[in-house]
Amino acid sequence: MGGSAVQVEVVYALSDRQRVVTLALPETGLTAQAAVERSGLLDEFPALRDRALVLGIHGMVCAPERLLRDRDRVEIYRPLQVDPRAQRRERAADAARKGRSR
Repeated sequence: MGGSAVQVEVVYALSDRQRVVTLALPETGLTAQAAVERSGLLDEFPALRDRALVLGIHGMVCAPERLLRDRDRVEIYRPLQVDPRAQRRERAADAARKGRSR
C-alpha cells in the first residue's frame, strides 16, 4: 500500500487572533510535534519555544508523539491565566458573602 497525502491543520490562538496553517503532506506517520514544527508557527510566535507545548487534537490533549491521521487538527494550547477551580471557589465565596449581606 503506497503512502497517500495527509492533510492536517495546526492552530494557535491568542486572545485577539487565531492562526491556522494547513499542511498537505505526502507521507503518513507524522507526529503532532512534527506538524507543529513544519507549520512555521514556532518561528511566527517565538515565545512558544520558551515553554513546553501542550498539544491537542480536536479538543483532546495528546502526546507530542501522537501519530496524525488525515484531517486532524493539531491545537497548540496556551497556559491557563487563572486556575478554573480557584476561580469557582472565589465566585462561590462572593455569592455567599452577597447572600449574607441581604
